[in-house]
Amino acid sequence: MQNIIRVSFISIVFLLLYVKSVSILFFVLPFLWIISFKYFIKINKKVIKSIFVFNLSISIGYLLMGYIQGIFVSEYLIYINLKVYLLTYFVFWFFAKVDVVQFFSFSKDLSYLLSISLSQIVSYKKTFEDMKLAYRARVIYKVKNRQEGFIVNSFRFFFEKALHDSKERSLAMKSRGFF
Repeated sequence: MQNIIRVSFISIVFLLLYVKSVSILFFVLPFLWIISFKYFIKINKKVIKSIFVFNLSISIGYLLMGYIQGIFVSEYLIYINLKVYLLTYFVFWFFAKVDVVQFFSFSKDLSYLLSISLSQIVSYKKTFEDMKLAYRARVIYKVKNRQEGFIVNSFRFFFEKALHDSKERSLAMKSRGFF
């Protein structure tokens, strides 16, 4: 059963990647919304949060280059943004239904990498929540200067933590024969 789920997921992703017509993508969009009607708002929030900044910056870049070169790129932008939205929506919906760990259990190496990634995500999320709660407990909300400092210090902390953790994990993976 797990193999059928894996093959169907990969097939649908490749099928969505293969589609070149905007009209077909617009047809698939309501279909995805209908099959996920219960989780529509929750998944949409996740999708929009995850792709908004990236797609906005890419779209603005394409518009600027199209304007500079005198090329009309709006149809292509609609196509690309719709495809990214559909793929992201499908992946979020699929993994809301299927356990990620079970999905990648066919490979020992992928399971190991997934467990490392998930443990790091959980650790970072917990640390960030603790930092946020500590900040709220110690700072009055009307002080804006300290909020900017908190954001900069949080970014610096997570960047240094990511560098340190990546060094540790790469050494652990080397000792297990991954590299």
